[in-house]
Formats: sequence, structure tokens, C-alpha cells
Amino acid sequence: MKRESHFIGQSGAFLDAVERASRAAPMSRPVLVIGERGTGKELIAERLHHLSSRWDEPLVTMNCAALPETLIEAELFGHEAGAFTGATKARAGRFEEADKGTLFLDELGTLSMGAQERLLRAVEYGEVTRIGASRPVRVDVRIVAATNDDLPKLAAKGEFRADLLDRLSFEVITLPPLRVREGDIGVLAEHFGRRMAAELGWDGWPGFAPHVMASLEDYAWPGNVRELRNVIERAVYRWDDWGQPIAHVQFDPFDSPWRPREPEHRRSAAAAPAPSGSTPPSNLGHTGDLDAITDLRAAVDSHERAILVHALGRHRWNQRQTARALGLTYDQLRHAIRKHAILEGQDEA
Repeated sequence: MKRESHFIGQSGAFLDAVERASRAAPMSRPVLVIGERGTGKELIAERLHHLSSRWDEPLVTMNCAALPETLIEAELFGHEAGAFTGATKARAGRFEEADKGTLFLDELGTLSMGAQERLLRAVEYGEVTRIGASRPVRVDVRIVAATNDDLPKLAAKGEFRADLLDRLSFEVITLPPLRVREGDIGVLAEHFGRRMAAELGWDGWPGFAPHVMASLEDYAWPGNVRELRNVIERAVYRWDDWGQPIAHVQFDPFDSPWRPREPEHRRSAAAAPAPSGSTPPSNLGHTGDLDAITDLRAAVDSHERAILVHALGRHRWNQRQTARALGLTYDQLRHAIRKHAILEGQDEA
């Protein structure tokens, strides 16, 4: 698992999680890493391994969700020749490969109950038995597991073995999502931006325009740091004027006026009448936001300004193209720009 293993961030929630990983690293006990997608669970696994006494032994990773259920046990525990159709020769499993090192099991919650039972025995007794073999093999493996599932809830429902959860949760490290890491979005954006600019051979780093930084801070980041990195790198490589701050980012890479339309039969099904007693869909957006409005004129002005800034950035601040895209004359757009002081303090030319 070769990745960049350094951490970037300054928020208390993030630093607490990293510190907990550092303290748990020397212990040869299982650790469970919980977090949404893109929060850096793999980096925590690397830290746990490299700060442990096993740092010079193998770090073996396995994504439990990437294999069909029929192959997971063979992948974890290995198999003998002829154990099943297609097993032409014996093969060691991930446990044997990780002997004296660390085994990182990603997407742990997707393991079948059968695989969970065999995993429990391996954790409990330090032995694994290849499929088709009659004798177990002793292994010394430290397990780090990761998931974005609520494992205690799954265990309560009988969908995950409670005894396995007990064995794996000597320490539980829960990573905070990016949206609650105060101050980290700007730091990460600068880091990814500078690195992408260097990769592209830019002479300097122009930074981001203030309205871009504001939009980055306001975005919810459902994909967390991984999504932020994609957004920043895409914005940098699309930007041509290296001497000016980057003034446009696109959060959804699929957003396009030529995006394929949904097939007619699906639109018809979606438009079918809702069952009696159901709540009709609303096109009003978040009603909580609307309830918070106490100054209609200010709210309208703020929305209009956001539309203008987004459109200008999308069209690389070409005002004639922006005017055409918004259905305005050039003079109307110029008036709106002056009204909202969008280019105030900048060279409007």
C-alpha cells in the first residue's frame, strides 16, 4: 500500500485522531478505524504500522468489498492445490503474507458471516488454515480494520458478529469529516493547489480568489479530503492565467449543459402520482434556509451576486461570454458587476 503518509491539518478534532493513532501504534493490538469515505483511513493504517515495532515487516492490505464472497476466504487464508475449481496450485493467503507485520482490512463491514467466523478464530488463536488443508499455520499478525459502517448497530441486528467486534475494538479511532475540521479546508486547498501548480511547471502560485475560498469553505464535501483534492487539482489544471488568482472551481465534474438526459420512461415513472398520504416533492430547496431569511432584498442580492461570480468564473471572467450565458446584454452585466462590487479593487480590464 504505497501512499503519501503525511498528514495535513490543524483542527483539534483531526489532530486528536492522529495523536490517538500515534499512541496506539506501539501496541500489538487490533485497531478499528471508523470514518466516512475519503477521510484518510488508509493513512491512519500506515501510521499505525510505521510507528510500531513491525515497521520493517510487511504491511498487507485487502479491500473486503472488492472481492466476491466466494473468494474472500481463499484470499484471506489461502488454499491448497485442488481445493476448489481453478485452484491449480497452493497459494498463501493475506494472513501468511502479513506474518510478523500488519494486515489492513478495509471495508470490514462487507465480510460475510462465514469469513467473520474464520477471522475470529485467526484473531483469537493466531492460526489460519488454508482452504483444503488439514493443519493450521501459526501467524503473528497485527490487524487494523476500517469501515464507514456502524458496526455496533450491525452487531445488534445480527448482521455482524459481536464477538469479532469485541476482539477488533481494543482501540477505535474515529476520523472527523472534512466539513467539521475548522480551518483545514484552506490549508489543504493551498497544499493541493501548490503541488498541482508545480506538477504543471508554473513559475509561481497565484492562490485562489476570495470568492473561490468562500465557496470551498461553504461546500459540504461529502467525499471529504479525496473530493477536495480532485476539485482543487481540476481547478488548477484548467486555469490558464497563471498570473491571476484561480477564480473558478467546479465541484461536480459531470455538470454540463450537454449532460445526457434521463431516458423518457424513467422520467415518466418519476412523474407518476405519489401514493395517497405521501409528502409531495418540493422544489423550494432547504426550507430551513428560507425560514432564516429576515431581509428579502439582502437575500436576493446575495443570491444574484453568487450567480454572477459563479458564471464569471465558469467563463474565465470573459464578460461578453458571461452575458450571453446569462441572457443579459453586455451593458446589463456591467451594471450588475458594478452594483455588487464584484471587481472592486481589481483591474476590470
